[in-house]
Amino acid sequence: MGIFAIIGKEKTDVASSVYYGLYALQHRGQESAGIVVNDDGVFHTHKDSGLVNDVFTTEKLRKLGEGNMALGHVRYGTLKTKERVNAEPIVVNHIKGRMAIATNGRLVNANALRKELELQGLIFHTNSDAEIISCIITKERITAPSIEEAINKAMDKLEGGYTFIVMSPQKLIAARDENGLHPLCYGKRENGEYVIASESCALDSVGATFVRDIEPGEIIVFSKEGIKSIKEHCNKRPERMCVFEYIYTARPDSVISKCAVQKARKRAGAFLAKAHPVDADVVVGVPDSGLEAALGYAEEAGIPYGIGLIKNKYIGRTFIAPGQNIREDKVRIKLNPVINTVKGKRVVLVDDSIVRGTTCARIVKLLRTAGAKEVHLRSSAPAYLFPCYYGTDIESKESLIACNHTIEEMEKIFDVDSLGYLPLEDASKLGEGGICKGYCSACFDGKYPTDIPEMCENKFDYKISENK
Repeated sequence: MGIFAIIGKEKTDVASSVYYGLYALQHRGQESAGIVVNDDGVFHTHKDSGLVNDVFTTEKLRKLGEGNMALGHVRYGTLKTKERVNAEPIVVNHIKGRMAIATNGRLVNANALRKELELQGLIFHTNSDAEIISCIITKERITAPSIEEAINKAMDKLEGGYTFIVMSPQKLIAARDENGLHPLCYGKRENGEYVIASESCALDSVGATFVRDIEPGEIIVFSKEGIKSIKEHCNKRPERMCVFEYIYTARPDSVISKCAVQKARKRAGAFLAKAHPVDADVVVGVPDSGLEAALGYAEEAGIPYGIGLIKNKYIGRTFIAPGQNIREDKVRIKLNPVINTVKGKRVVLVDDSIVRGTTCARIVKLLRTAGAKEVHLRSSAPAYLFPCYYGTDIESKESLIACNHTIEEMEKIFDVDSLGYLPLEDASKLGEGGICKGYCSACFDGKYPTDIPEMCENKFDYKISENK
């Protein structure tokens, strides 16, 4: 999921700015999009299922009007939350006013919190974490002297990997979980407007200059009076940026923790070439997130790099499409092989990761049909062996191919001549040169930075299983 917000002292066409910001973050979510514009405390909202340019026509943007603040969201819809009702931002009216909230990531104690709130009489209209967070903030706001103090108290109860932005009539407040699992940054435009975004590439899209990353556990308040930082939740836990942001999620032109994603992916490819060398004629990357790793592999191995697959630019990311059938259908029309590059060649095929495995098999088949003599599959991520509880739609080992098959078995399933994964010890080196103090690689090694949920019989009854 991607979040984006803007605040200035004067009324402007903030809706269009948020539109461009969300367009830059489209890779983080393709299920729904939404924008809320703040016009002197009056919130104008539009959200719907679909891509940003489908949800927001010129007429829809015009109707949102001008304001000095706006908040936007693109949603990565899982099978459980793909309904339109879960589109964000969520607008809440309460006894002390109103607020809008947009979130990224996931709470590991969401169901426990939801059950607690329902027993107190609250009624939920969605099954999203955003509504749970908004309810907790609203409860705290009744007694707190300010919205930022309510958020500060609410964060005492939130467990997991999350970022969120709250818009009140007078302020924008951005927050990041104590481990810093997902990125969040802000920048400034020449006209004095501040911009908050999940990735720095979205700042670039609206002409904002990057200022800095929001720290793990930090709350930053943006208002007409300036910026205020609240750091009561900082340095309580080790920093654990999600390494999958570097491997797959983020756009290659983004910078996270002072490390360019593009460089991290090239570094992954170089590590991969050292760990799994092979005699080959050409190195081919799977568009788009496998391209930089393929280039790094080619440079390290001294093998020519070639464009072996052409992507239909009008098809979104298959990994975040909700449902295996949808993902498979998209692969059929998403990629075409370049016959001249692969025919009669020994091909090294570099993909960003191998999760469920179905798309890899189909891509290899494309290359075989195009005449590839050999196909050597390489993953610029380690083997995906454990569920992710922080925002990726992988909740059990049953759908993870590396959990259920050996390397030899997967080579037969994929019809490849060899298969190699990025060594686990190299995953923590991808952001080398940045200031990040640590990475979450729990999907590869099972070392979760928080307690993790363990499902009980009641679907809303989670008990927390201590990670040891």
